[in-house]
Amino acid sequence: MKTSPEDYKPQPLDISGVVLSDELLDLTEQLAENVHDVWAESRMKQGWTYGKERNDAAKQHPCLVPYADLSEQEKQYDRDTAMNTIKMIVKAGFVIKKA
Repeated sequence: MKTSPEDYKPQPLDISGVVLSDELLDLTEQLAENVHDVWAESRMKQGWTYGKERNDAAKQHPCLVPYADLSEQEKQYDRDTAMNTIKMIVKAGFVIKKA
């Protein structure tokens, strides 16, 4: 049965108690950069280009720059996505280890 948008209540897994090792914290930054690159590549394939201000009609976005050139606020968005993903994997019982 499909839930209506009005009834949707997000229920993310509680990952507040998950503590990551230094190695996984380092992985978080690498993953954050990759998350940004995947997003940017997808946008560019859709015809988006860099613009000083976001303009949906012209398909321009100020974040279509290398990860290193993003503001700390934009980097933090990608870091949060990466961190939450890694914590969810650990919470689900998987072990991430470097080969």
